[in-house]
Amino acid sequence: MRRNAIPLLVGLVVLLSAALGGVLAFLFLTSAPAVVAPPSPPPAPVLVTPRGDLSEAERSTVELFANASPSVVFITKLAVRVDPFRRNAMAFPEGTGSGFVWDASGHVVTNYHVIAGADAARVTLGDASVWDASLVGAYPEKDIAVLRIRAPADQLRPLPVGTSADLQVGQHVFAIGNPFGLDHTLSSGVISGLGREIMSIGQRPIQGVIQTDAAINPGNSGGPLLDSAGRLIGVNTAIYSPSGASAGVGFAVPVDTVRRVVTQLVATGRVERAGLGVQLDEGTLARRLGLRGLLVLGVIEGSGAAQAGLIPSRRDPMTGSLILGDVIVAIDAEPVGDSLDLYRILDRREVDDVVQVTVIREGQRLELPVRLGAIVD
Repeated sequence: MRRNAIPLLVGLVVLLSAALGGVLAFLFLTSAPAVVAPPSPPPAPVLVTPRGDLSEAERSTVELFANASPSVVFITKLAVRVDPFRRNAMAFPEGTGSGFVWDASGHVVTNYHVIAGADAARVTLGDASVWDASLVGAYPEKDIAVLRIRAPADQLRPLPVGTSADLQVGQHVFAIGNPFGLDHTLSSGVISGLGREIMSIGQRPIQGVIQTDAAINPGNSGGPLLDSAGRLIGVNTAIYSPSGASAGVGFAVPVDTVRRVVTQLVATGRVERAGLGVQLDEGTLARRLGLRGLLVLGVIEGSGAAQAGLIPSRRDPMTGSLILGDVIVAIDAEPVGDSLDLYRILDRREVDDVVQVTVIREGQRLELPVRLGAIVD
């Protein structure tokens, strides 16, 4: 029995020694002071690198914006509603857009679609003053409208007016707007196309339109498109953007068109354009009869068409059947297939110009010189 107890005692001593060692190690580790890393040095201060002077192009853009932005206005379209209980009228904002000061008399130019259907309108100038506006006149066919405010001349900053006749693709352009009535926005780009055509709110083609890649932000309709000299060269009127964002292809009504329209609206409230002096079938009857061209339904007495001998359609007094008049198929050798073709051609002519009108009469092709008269829209 003693011989068997010795190994057992040795094992117990070994286990107790191991346990005691573990306890001592635990007490040592838990009672030892924590090792603290030395503090990091404070970070070096971030130095601002001096920028230096702006480039010449940047200085020019900054100066252009500073000079032109006071001319750009914010337009609020208002709807007037009458409260049947209180028997008073209240005006509610119904839409907004941009515009610009045309002259020191308080005329403001914008797009027609900005104020279309408005009962009233207000104009906010660059100095944040707000003015009630009256409608001087509008020409939906070119998407142009003129308002007037009674602001003092010293608060009005008309834009210098340029020309669109000598524009070139690649020129730098700048679009300025006041889309929210709080501050102005500026976008820049180049003329990416000339001689474009878009359809106006009046469902007439606007020709000679300027195409630009300058971003036209929401609410910038009616704002000016400027060249690098700060001159007005167009009115931003529409944008085609596949993404729906304010980037893509922008369009502006050329300033030569704007100047002609605005001058007449300011003078008379209406626009005069060149016309033949005829009433035309818009295409329904002509298509039904298998005709290509514009069927003359009536001729205005004393007009250039009457003097040239154009023949209108009429009823046979005996049978009551329709006797077809002349069918206009070309003007100055340009084909006329519908009323839009005719509008495009005459839009480039002036009152008193003489044009060669090609008609089909009883199967024969005739050329008739017609002096264009004035049509007032």
